[in-house]
Amino acid sequence: MWPKNKVLRSALKAFSIFLLVIGILFGLFIWRIRVPKPELESTKTVESYKREKVGENHYRVGNNWLRKNKHGIWEMYLEGAPYERGLIYGILAEELMEKQEVHFVGQIKEMIPSAMFLQVLKGFVGWFNRDIYKYIPEENQQEIYGVSQSFSDQFNYIGPKYYRILNYHAAHDIGHALTDLNMVGCTSFAVNHSLTRDSTLLIARNFDFYMGDAFAEDKLIVFMNPDKGYKFASYAWAGLTGVVSGINEKGITVTLNASKSDIPFAAKEPISILAREILQYAGTIEEARKIAAKSETFVSESLLIGSAADDKAVIIEKSPQKMDVYDSGSDALVCANHYQSNAFTKDSVNINNIRDTDSKARFDRMTQLMGRSYPMDVSQAAGILRDQKGVDDKFIGYGNSKLLNQLIAHHGIVFKPARKEFWISAPPYQLGEFVGYDLNRVFAQKGHFQSFDSLDIDRDPFLESADYKKFEAFKSVRQKITKYVMLDAPLSLTPQDEKNFIANNAQSYLPYFFLGEYHQKKGDFGKAIGYYEQALKHEVSSLNEEKSIRERITESKQGKH
Repeated sequence: MWPKNKVLRSALKAFSIFLLVIGILFGLFIWRIRVPKPELESTKTVESYKREKVGENHYRVGNNWLRKNKHGIWEMYLEGAPYERGLIYGILAEELMEKQEVHFVGQIKEMIPSAMFLQVLKGFVGWFNRDIYKYIPEENQQEIYGVSQSFSDQFNYIGPKYYRILNYHAAHDIGHALTDLNMVGCTSFAVNHSLTRDSTLLIARNFDFYMGDAFAEDKLIVFMNPDKGYKFASYAWAGLTGVVSGINEKGITVTLNASKSDIPFAAKEPISILAREILQYAGTIEEARKIAAKSETFVSESLLIGSAADDKAVIIEKSPQKMDVYDSGSDALVCANHYQSNAFTKDSVNINNIRDTDSKARFDRMTQLMGRSYPMDVSQAAGILRDQKGVDDKFIGYGNSKLLNQLIAHHGIVFKPARKEFWISAPPYQLGEFVGYDLNRVFAQKGHFQSFDSLDIDRDPFLESADYKKFEAFKSVRQKITKYVMLDAPLSLTPQDEKNFIANNAQSYLPYFFLGEYHQKKGDFGKAIGYYEQALKHEVSSLNEEKSIRERITESKQGKH
């Protein structure tokens, strides 16, 4: 019943209409971002299958299995139709997927500590990704939907399971787009003919996608025997059905390198799903090019494609607006995070990327090391991926993003496409053993293979060094400073703590930079300026980073936290 007071009655009516409009708009918003379930030919559910425990960290569902090898890497063999193999994937890897989601969500909460802002971000991401399913092939939607049925219930407050896994695939692309945050910095190369020890194509890459140490603990190599297309192997983490590094039975290899992107306004096909399409359905470079050309993606990416049939490697350079294929015209090819093809070399975004970021430094160092290693073998390729010096062998400390090995890599990988052999790094980073696989033998034995120890490459001796222990101590304090600066986590460093922090990575600009942030946050602006100025006396990772430090000096002089 409305009150008799006309002003109050009018105000209540206006407020009621406002609430009604907001309710309708919210309902339309929720309806608009609903993702429809893909059409399924099978009526099977998770309950249709039973997971059998074969041994410790070893499970089986029919012919499909998951196990942890002696190097700490999880191995999975899958076969069948899209939805059903997706269901089995989820059943086998349920605990691994939950663990990855816990780490992923935890890392996001560390990066964005405000609960209110997280809710706003969730709404934005929902709207941004509202049409993502329209750009993902039906086969991949069915497989992803099957996997999602084993996703954890504990994150249902974020969104439905199927919707979450689609968003996580897009989140990987957004991470690639945000190269300024140093989440990515991949570098790869290919050599062939007289430049390799056995005169066959050799490809190697570092995958520097970083979402925290915990996220990289459990790596997963999937050997996929699909009902359509080519058999392939893909190395990443549980829950990602796309491909970031992989090889198929025809000797096609695919690796991804981010390039500088304009800010996207809507999600389209995640680049890892495009890479998966190429790996599953391409047997030549031309077939890979055609698949890439028809795909609509929303970030800029380089796909280094190796081909046994073509006996060469090229880079498919793709942005949301255009695409080109870069062929070096020689037996050596290098890929960092900038473009090289005619379609992109004169673009201002690409020119600025080369000038302002660390991509060119890694490109030059890779080229330098390759030139010293001819004719190259697999062990030398792994050694290049592990290199921790700058151009001309200058030591600039550990963790600088100008380095090929920044001690953040999710993995390193080496391919011999003609022989269908490949090597994947065991933890940590690309420093652990490179574990060798022969794809022909894997699928000839229908996945029932033992480890091919004869192919393995020894772990990096750096792991046993005092410098590695010092870097890990440095990293521990660095993470505490970051949490203090971003999350207000309690932290108090003594003068001796600061000296130890610097000593653990003395030739790097990074300890001075982080101590500058620490003291700026505390309001001790004089000390902050001193540390920032010390950082600038060392080799900083990029022009962008140098500008950022100078801006912090200006803020500190103005008394700004």
